[in-house]
Amino acid sequence: MATANQAATPSRRRHRVWAMVALLVLAALLAAFWRPLTGYARVGSAYGAHVACSCRYAGGRSLSDCAKDFEPGMELISLSEDRKARSVTARFPLLGTATATYHEGWGCLLEPWGR
Repeated sequence: MATANQAATPSRRRHRVWAMVALLVLAALLAAFWRPLTGYARVGSAYGAHVACSCRYAGGRSLSDCAKDFEPGMELISLSEDRKARSVTARFPLLGTATATYHEGWGCLLEPWGR
């Protein structure tokens, strides 16, 4: 019985080592690509907010119908609206959010990004 436990121990250690190596590689990749990822998320959410706001308040279509105007690859962008403020907010999960507000005569304007 003791022999079986000793044989399993190196295998478990090997799995733990590989799991730690995989986590370190994943963390390094995330750190290396963090700026591009957040940049794409901010630009994608800004584009989504502007397109959806224009579609909703200038075009008079429903918000769910406006999501059909998104480019391929924008499936993770979610939309919400504030009817009272006449604005649309687009969110990319955990990484980016942007709001566009409709102003009569001007159209939809993006709110300034926080730095």
